Amino acid sequence: MRRIFFVSLLAMTLTGYGQVKPSIIGFSANAVNFVGSNAQSGKYDPGFSIMYWKGINRKMDFSIRYNGLFSEYSRVPDGSSEYINEFEASLHARPINDDHLFSPFLSAGIGVGNYGNRWATYTPLGGGIQLNMAGEGYIFLQANYRISLQSRNLDNNMFYSLGFTSPLGSPREKPVVKPLPPPPVVEVKDQDKDGVPDSLDACPDIAGLPQFNGCPDTDGDGIPDKDDKCPNQRGIAKYNGCPIPDSDGDGINDEEDKCPQVAGVAKYQGCPIPDRDGDGVNDEEDKCPDIAGEASNHGCPIVKEEIRKRADYAAQHIYFATASFILLKKSFIGLDEIAGLLKKDPGLKLYVDGYTDNTGKPEKNQALSENRAGAVKKYLTGKGIEETRIISTGHGAADPVADNKTAAGRARNRRVVLKLDYQ
Repeated sequence: MRRIFFVSLLAMTLTGYGQVKPSIIGFSANAVNFVGSNAQSGKYDPGFSIMYWKGINRKMDFSIRYNGLFSEYSRVPDGSSEYINEFEASLHARPINDDHLFSPFLSAGIGVGNYGNRWATYTPLGGGIQLNMAGEGYIFLQANYRISLQSRNLDNNMFYSLGFTSPLGSPREKPVVKPLPPPPVVEVKDQDKDGVPDSLDACPDIAGLPQFNGCPDTDGDGIPDKDDKCPNQRGIAKYNGCPIPDSDGDGINDEEDKCPQVAGVAKYQGCPIPDRDGDGVNDEEDKCPDIAGEASNHGCPIVKEEIRKRADYAAQHIYFATASFILLKKSFIGLDEIAGLLKKDPGLKLYVDGYTDNTGKPEKNQALSENRAGAVKKYLTGKGIEETRIISTGHGAADPVADNKTAAGRARNRRVVLKLDYQ
């Protein structure tokens, strides 16, 4: 406990100096709750204090006080009385100056009292707040936890106090400060009447703005006209007061334009719409952006008539086992030729469409047409053609090319169509 007391005293001495509190004396009403083994829970004993306070520096005060306590508290058997005497000396540290209306403070000190005809010392530790009554006195509200230094004679206890103090002697008179004589009037020349004196005006003949040393800024871009190469057009300092240029006139300034010398569009950061294959059809309209083609065919090459005929011929010679999707060997010659065409031109795609006649249930015809188209695709992928280049679709009995009422017509409707294209 002694260590806590001395550390507190040391901390409270580390303050600055300035105007200090005068000597004051006062009175307070107190309440004490002894929290030791002899205390009654919630019982507060009344009392009073006579106090003397004096400032040490602008944030540190010293006080001494006498406490009279109306209490029968005692740790001595049959030794209690009805009145207790206490004497205390404390230091009070404030984080703010004494002249504020409210000033909180921390307290630490040493005290002694007689309790049942035995004297005991204690350390009051706590804090409070003072109210400055315009220099005519102070009101103090305090709460201290008083740590017994002789536990045999005294328990730890809580001490509460509300008091009023008044300065000793007459209040100090404030010194009278004589007013200084008015400074002599100096005439300031301002030829352009802009509020900036000629001695500080970089443009004394033209009304301007104070932030530009008296020079104007016609376009309001923050660059004075004398330094602005485009004084009537808002710009930036990097371009000496001119706007960011747009060399190709495409509406995208050069700082954001990746093709500043060629007109382009915002989507491609100022560059033209690309044409990867260089066929004159831009990629946004080109259905074959990586293969040079014809504008009339949406940028794709036109499949030669000879190749179309070879595809038609191969399609007419595709045969399946009856009512199944198993390819017959006599189909392989034509399909091998199709595989050769696809390998020779990697840009080509093959569309395989399967059809049936209307005999039987529609759902079975649909499944059969899909499986036959899929069988052709499977055969060609087995020849090394990428699966993504072959699109197979079954159409069932849809789109007949002949009359299903005749055997010859139904035979023509049971077909596989092969189409080579670049799209």
